[in-house]
This record gives sequence, structure tokens and C-alpha cells, in this order.
Amino acid sequence: MVVSKQNYEDLRKQRLEENKRRMEELNLPQLTKALKTTPHSPKPSPMKRTQPRVIGTELVQVRRSSRVANLPAPVYKEITVYERIDLPRSKRKYSYARRDLANRVYASDEAREYATAKAQELEANLEGGHPSFVKPMLPSHVSGGFWLGLPGHFCRSYLPKNDGTVTLVDEEGEEVPTVYLARKVGLSGGWRGFSLSHELVDGDALVFQLIKPTVFKVYIIRSSGYEDGENNDVSNA
Repeated sequence: MVVSKQNYEDLRKQRLEENKRRMEELNLPQLTKALKTTPHSPKPSPMKRTQPRVIGTELVQVRRSSRVANLPAPVYKEITVYERIDLPRSKRKYSYARRDLANRVYASDEAREYATAKAQELEANLEGGHPSFVKPMLPSHVSGGFWLGLPGHFCRSYLPKNDGTVTLVDEEGEEVPTVYLARKVGLSGGWRGFSLSHELVDGDALVFQLIKPTVFKVYIIRSSGYEDGENNDVSNA
């Protein structure tokens, strides 16, 4: 059934009149007018944020897959484990105090070159065909940290691939065990004792001759020989 346009307008006006009458009964027009004419309406007070009340806390196990529930949690961290190396006691009883860094002896360029040249000359005349190298001493080798780095190419060619004990034998036949760190290609523990007992200083030059797989014969050339005028003599340990 189609409602005519005139009837639709009449119904719409009738509903508007009913809605207006209801608003007047609820006094809504006066309230709306009063709100608009109020000069300074108070702002509503902000709502206070209340903190949740804590009843108690407890530790709970994080849910994990049943396949790995009984396994320890993985640790994503690279850990390098070094085998502890116990050095045997040397036959010689060393008595020395830690060298005062303020009393370091620094070699001149001439003395350093003299000791290195003498060491190279000595190395060239070594017999036996054993591999060898010359190592000039620096302050870090003979004081402070007492760490002796060795030539990488030499270590890769002749020394073990893992950490171990390397024995240093001086010209008197005294043996001093040291800790060799393969990854860092150098001598750590034990080298300090060798350096102090042989009174090594900056500028001295050492000849290392590998007479056995982990045994070095060590010859010491003193840089002080330059100032003493020792042009032909080799200072031994």
C-alpha cells in the first residue's frame, strides 16, 4: 500500500509535535539554554587512576613444549674453555720482586739496532738446522703485563695447535716452563719468571731455536753491549 506524499508530511509533523511536547515535559529546552548561557562552566574533575591492588606474587614455570620440558634452557653465549696448565716447578729457585714500572729501562735506537743485528748474526751461525727466529724485547715483554707474542707464521708452522707447555732453556741449561696460548700465539705464565730472573730489559734481543717440538733454546743479546763497546762478544744468560 502506497502512502501519499501529503499523508507522509502530516505524519512527520505529528511526530515532531509529539517529540517537542515530550521535551517540554522533561524541561530539556530550559536546561540546554542554561548550559549555553553559563559563563564559566566548571571543568569536570579528572578521573583518578587507581593502582591495582596486589594480592600476592608467585613464581610460575613458563610453559614449554613437552619435547624439551625436561631439558635445560639453552644458553646463547659463546664460551671458550681453556684447559688449566699446571707448570712444574723449576730447578732454579728464583727470588725476585715485581719490577717497578717507574724504573723501566728504555734502550736507545742505536742500542736496539746493535742487539738485533748481533742476534741475527748469531742466528745465522746456529747449527743443527732447527727452526729459529729473533725477538727484540719491548717494555711490555719485560715489565708490566709480561706477555711475549711470538711470530704467527712460525707458530702456525712449528708449534702445537692447542694450548700447552713450552719450555725455555737458557745457555746454562736451566729450564723454565711457560704457558703457550695457541690462539693468541704467545707465552703467558712462566715468561715473567724467565724475564726477571735473566734481567731482560727493553732493547735486548733473544734468539729462539726450536730444538724439540715444545722446547726452545734461548740466546740473549744484551743491548747494553752497545754502550760497553762490545762489538764482537755475545752476552749470554
